[in-house]
Amino acid sequence: MSDLDRMIEDSLREADGRSPQLDLEPGYFAQALSLFTGRTAWVHWMIMIAQALMFVGGVICAVQFYQADAVMEALRWGLPSVVLLVFAAIFKTALGPRMETNRLLMEIKRVELRIERLRAERG
Repeated sequence: MSDLDRMIEDSLREADGRSPQLDLEPGYFAQALSLFTGRTAWVHWMIMIAQALMFVGGVICAVQFYQADAVMEALRWGLPSVVLLVFAAIFKTALGPRMETNRLLMEIKRVELRIERLRAERG
């Protein structure tokens, strides 16, 4: 049984004890930080490192763009700046579906645990 399973079981025990409000779902930041643990953490770390490097590169290019005097020089800095900043945003949003998958898996485990409890009560 994993730590998540134990946490869900403990939370359900509290719910069966008729606690007034039960918030089983972790907050947004807890979900986001949980992406950086587990088997696929290295992939998420690489995505965030690449995103950070692209953002820094985009900002540096943007600063050079605003300091440029000639139109061609401005284009040489402006286009890479836009591309890097757009790709940085795309990379950051790529982690959202994984958070939703984790939420769905947690709900499925919660339903499985409830089904097992109903079986144990009847059988």
